[in-house]
Amino acid sequence: MAAMIPHPHGWGLIFSILMSAPTPPQVDCDQLHPTLSVTDVRAAADFYTKKLGFKLAFTWGEPPTFAGVGLGDVQIFLAQRAPGSQGSEVCFVVSNADELCDFHRANGVEIAEPIGDRDYGIRDYGVRDLDGHYLVFGHPLFNAGPPVKIERVDVPVRLEKRLAALLSDLAGHKRMNVNSCLEEILLHTNEPLGDGVASPHTKGTLRYIQELKKKHGIDYDCHASYRFVEE
Repeated sequence: MAAMIPHPHGWGLIFSILMSAPTPPQVDCDQLHPTLSVTDVRAAADFYTKKLGFKLAFTWGEPPTFAGVGLGDVQIFLAQRAPGSQGSEVCFVVSNADELCDFHRANGVEIAEPIGDRDYGIRDYGVRDLDGHYLVFGHPLFNAGPPVKIERVDVPVRLEKRLAALLSDLAGHKRMNVNSCLEEILLHTNEPLGDGVASPHTKGTLRYIQELKKKHGIDYDCHASYRFVEE
């Protein structure tokens, strides 16, 4: 077989295409929810829970037009639509919907539903694939819900200098102030999760924290505070 000789401009063209393509962000996706079109959400939810043994997770609207039912750790959505609606729907719970939406838009993907904060506690957007299937990408809004009235008090706190700098950067990254960031961490670490404790940080945030540790020269481990001695 004769050897293939590349076109003299071929590699340059391929290289320019690769260099101009946007780089996919490192976005984590730990959950996805297939969405089934149904003609009656209440009746469909009753069938799944009473006949198939699913658990009702939530309903939306009155009368409901959307619902979630779960089996074990898996949850599917039921959406009321006209019979014969085109395509299926899958909802992806990701770590950063804004970052992924920017990538999709830069990559020429048409955004069918603009990104926004929804009343159901998710910040999401929607696109359609080549066959008309609707894909939703979103992340939870932890500030959703009614305000919780509190009284803050002054607490004398002294933190290791580099750790304080990391905390300040982390709060800015999460669009919080230092007070709220500390409260979030404390509330989560006081809750059990399996054999450990809960964390308020996504995988993406944990990666960012590792970058902050390098930035601020934090070279000690998580148990070092027991050995801190002020100079």
